[in-house]
Amino acid sequence: MLNGLFERNEGRAEVHGEDIFENPDYLRQNLGVCPQHDILFKALTPRDHLEMFASFKGTPSDKIKEQVDQILADLDLADQQHQLAETLSGGEKRKLSVAISLIGDSKVIMLDEPTSGMDTTARRRLWDMLKKYKQGRIIVLTTHYMDEADILGDRIAIMTEG
Repeated sequence: MLNGLFERNEGRAEVHGEDIFENPDYLRQNLGVCPQHDILFKALTPRDHLEMFASFKGTPSDKIKEQVDQILADLDLADQQHQLAETLSGGEKRKLSVAISLIGDSKVIMLDEPTSGMDTTARRRLWDMLKKYKQGRIIVLTTHYMDEADILGDRIAIMTEG
C-alpha cells in the first residue's frame, strides 16, 4: 500500500508532511522501490534502465548521465552497463534493482531483500554503498540477515508470525 501497488482500505501515511494517498504524485517523485523479485526489461541495458527511471523521476536531462555514471560505478556495474538485462547474473540484477530505487534522488527508499542471491563480497559492497547513500534519505529495508540489519539499520523491528 505504501508504494502504491495496492489500494488502501483505511488509514493515512505521510512522507515529508504530504499525505501519500491524497498526493500520489509527490510520492512518485520521492519514492524509490526495490521489490523482492527483480522487475527488469530483458531488452534494456543497465544504463537504459537507469536513464529511463531517472527521467521518470523528473531528473533534469543534463544531470542524468552524471547520476547514472555515478551509481553504475558505486554498484560496480560499469563494466556491465551495455549488456542486456537478461544476460546479467542474479547478483547483478539485484544491484540494478537497487540502483533503480536510488536513481533520481529518491528521498524514501523501500528495499525488499536487496541482497538476496548475492555472494558475500557483493553483499558487503552493496552495504557500503547503501551507507554512503543513506544521508538525507529514509531507507526501509526488509531482510533475513541479522548482520545486514545490524550494519545498515538505525532502528530494527522484528516481525514474527507475519
